[in-house]
Amino acid sequence: MIRGIRGATTVKANIDKEIIDHTRELVLEMIEKNKISASDVSSVLVTVTDDLNAAFPAKPIRELPGWTYVPVMCMQEINVPHGLPRCIRIMMTVNTTIEQEDIQHIYHYEARKLRPDLLK
Repeated sequence: MIRGIRGATTVKANIDKEIIDHTRELVLEMIEKNKISASDVSSVLVTVTDDLNAAFPAKPIRELPGWTYVPVMCMQEINVPHGLPRCIRIMMTVNTTIEQEDIQHIYHYEARKLRPDLLK
């Protein structure tokens, strides 16, 4: 079955190292909690708010062992008034046997405010 796995994180500043580090931390937890293998990933979409442009958050995903050929794309999040600033969101589409209600969506730092109903 194809499922979408969501994740989001925030950074304190528009600094390349922080964007890369927080994205890596988020993706590694998404992989671990949902037992994801790169060969089961259809694609990964990454969005950033318009206040983040110091680095491509797709970079640490592409650098993971075995993830070289996984399609990863970065894009800008819609600039909604009063939206969460300095936010990186991920939508990973995977083939999995996990039931939809058992998928573990991961939210770090200030991004926990986005979907408290999905936090386990």
